[in-house]
Amino acid sequence: MSRTLTISDELYTRLEKEAQMRGLSIELLIEEWERSEANLLQRKDVVRGIDALREHLLSKHGEMPDSSDLVREDRAR
Repeated sequence: MSRTLTISDELYTRLEKEAQMRGLSIELLIEEWERSEANLLQRKDVVRGIDALREHLLSKHGEMPDSSDLVREDRAR
């Protein structure tokens, strides 16, 4: 189903210019922005999950030692 949206001439001109610069139609430009926004929100959710896991591990096990030196020693062998 299609919808009609009334926007100002000024906004339409800006959208048209941006779309032309990207080689897109205004509709495709808006779809691209929506996908980018959804992707950004998904990434933020992942980061929140990582932060929650880090906090959980810290509360359960305390500060974990840095293993960088052990990895370097293994590589040096």
